[in-house]
Amino acid sequence: MAEKKKNKELEFIAVSTKNNKYKVKNIFSEDLKINYKKFDFQIFDDENGFTYIKHKNKKYHAEILEKNQNKYEILLNGVSYSFSIETPFSYTRKRYLDKQKSKSKVEILQAPMPGKIIDVLVEPGAVVKNGETVIILEAMKMQNEITIQANGKVTKVHVKPNDTVNKDDILIEVNL
Repeated sequence: MAEKKKNKELEFIAVSTKNNKYKVKNIFSEDLKINYKKFDFQIFDDENGFTYIKHKNKKYHAEILEKNQNKYEILLNGVSYSFSIETPFSYTRKRYLDKQKSKSKVEILQAPMPGKIIDVLVEPGAVVKNGETVIILEAMKMQNEITIQANGKVTKVHVKPNDTVNKDDILIEVNL
């Protein structure tokens, strides 16, 4: 029984921000398979310390920009890609929670980037419309207008001016 488990390929699911799903096996070896097809590649560093991925005789500059638990943002030849790596169980759970969220009558606005809250333009009880600016967030010395993507009534405001937030922190809850 233990022999079978040892030889079993580890399967993960890579999920893009557009919810594209890729089944990945042997993620930590050179025998990588994506959607059951062997992916022939090499990862190496050059003499300057830059990391590259070589695939089909083409070299791609690669850099991990952000890693937060199972979520990654990578830069490949100057193009940013975001995705999460899920086990089959966590992927099923994530889909279930997403379905429950869609049944929910509450829209949650999260911080799209880390920064400092400059102004909160709404308070609990305010009626908001899709596309309306509700928060001004300063990031990298730029003021960004954060808009709500739903029509509804503000039920809770989680931040106030001068608060510092991280990416994905909850800012506002809206009843639809």
